[in-house]
Amino acid sequence: MQNKTFGEFIAQKRKSAGITVRSMAEQLDISPGYYGDIEHNRRIPPTETLPKFIQIFHLGDEERILLFDLAGKARDEVSPDLPGYIMGNDLVRVALRVAKEKASQDDWRRFIDDLESKG
Repeated sequence: MQNKTFGEFIAQKRKSAGITVRSMAEQLDISPGYYGDIEHNRRIPPTETLPKFIQIFHLGDEERILLFDLAGKARDEVSPDLPGYIMGNDLVRVALRVAKEKASQDDWRRFIDDLESKG
């Protein structure tokens, strides 16, 4: 993950899109002050705004994943796109618990490479 905060990421995307803070806040249905606090990392990003950010900024897969990861990091939680998947799949929970105790970074890299090779 890049060394960037959620606030820095959305500020950069907003400015690149030529959107004002006030307009951005209106599109998210939050106050401009609250939005400004999110950009300046004084408030954590509300989960319900994440799909709106994706839509407004027309984020592709890589940036969407980054947005979720930065939001999770800002909240000191698992990325918000993952809990439903984790809790909805018994094997995923078992695998994560086993990996927590036994998997190295190399094990995870091999696992990811194997899954990606399946296309």
